[in-house]
Amino acid sequence: MLWKVIQKELDKRKWSLHKFSEISGIPDSTLRIYKFRGSDPSFTNACKIADALDIKLDDLRERK
Repeated sequence: MLWKVIQKELDKRKWSLHKFSEISGIPDSTLRIYKFRGSDPSFTNACKIADALDIKLDDLRERK
């Protein structure tokens, strides 16, 4: 997953990671793992991220 996509959306909305955690229902600590360690979320969390950002799930995947 491209954290750049998420960060762009967060910046557009002026949401902090904490606020995004509250809106998405994903713990702040989990979001930090995605952001700082580059880990990919589970399908369930990817869906929560896309829903919270009101974007398509496909927009989160890395294109080769």
